[in-house]
Amino acid sequence: MPRFLLPLGAIFLVLLGAISFATWHLLYRANVAELPEGPAYLYIRTGTGFRAVQDSLARHGLLQRPGTFETVAAWRDYPQHLKPGRYRLDPGLGNLDLLKMLEAGRQDTVRFELKPFHYLEDLPRRVSRQLETDSFKLQLLLDDNAGLRARYGLDTATVRTMFIPGQYRLLWNTSARQLLDSVASRHRRFWSSRRRQQADSVGLTPVQVSVLASIVQRETAQPADKPRIAAVYLNRLRRGQPLQADPTLLWPLHGLGTRKRVLNVDKKVDSPYNTYRHKGLPPGPITTPFPGSLDAVLRPARSNDLFFCARPDGSGFSDFAETYKEHKQNARRYWHYLDSLKIKR
Repeated sequence: MPRFLLPLGAIFLVLLGAISFATWHLLYRANVAELPEGPAYLYIRTGTGFRAVQDSLARHGLLQRPGTFETVAAWRDYPQHLKPGRYRLDPGLGNLDLLKMLEAGRQDTVRFELKPFHYLEDLPRRVSRQLETDSFKLQLLLDDNAGLRARYGLDTATVRTMFIPGQYRLLWNTSARQLLDSVASRHRRFWSSRRRQQADSVGLTPVQVSVLASIVQRETAQPADKPRIAAVYLNRLRRGQPLQADPTLLWPLHGLGTRKRVLNVDKKVDSPYNTYRHKGLPPGPITTPFPGSLDAVLRPARSNDLFFCARPDGSGFSDFAETYKEHKQNARRYWHYLDSLKIKR
């Protein structure tokens, strides 16, 4: 072998090694920064471009060497294949693994907390605080009576019975339709054959159970009292008596959550939700009941009680009665209690 080839070979090996090291450095060396508050999250909104991704990474200091990420992203043509979502960026992640995750759309799910809501227009606003879901599109779906009947067998008055409060694991960029479908799936799982049999045993449909459970839930926060209150209302329904549930007066007045006292003038409100004027259940729920409230209606206490009234001690428990005479005494004590606290409404 000619002697001059040996230095050339050595130079070639050195260059090859340098190129290999530079390539490894570019592709695999840890680039995601370690933040004191823990793993970082990259949010890519639907319809945004690569520039927005670059700005987000730089603004929050998520990468140690942003320029190397942009170089590898250009090689892989990533800017043309953006997928929206919420991505967890674990410290030590290199450019190649980071881009593979983003290209594949491997998102970290969000713990979406669905809390009870009284009015349908409240939901889109609450959802938009936790998810990218288009609140306007969600409201359109909730207002579409024909669409709700075709897809879920419900209408604008009863669709709230589909929402069971609790935690949902969802993608951050869940669409409005996907959100409703996820809620419907949870609803179907809740209404097992056993619970449907229990609904039959109390003479109600699942929708009617939800409507009554919403009233029970607004009447008390005490789990022990819920089956007894459910029994009172079921006894009234069986006897053909009006429910005379105070929370149903406040619902059309948008007073749920803001009013502590129901006045006689409230009993004159012109609404199908006025259970003093109209017998039977109202057209829809007045809030979204927790599973515990639903189960209280499905498994009510055994009693002949027809009345109940909050105890005058602020405990949240109720005093129950079988006769109107006894109930009037309980109610008088409670009204005196409210007067002592100077609660007028």
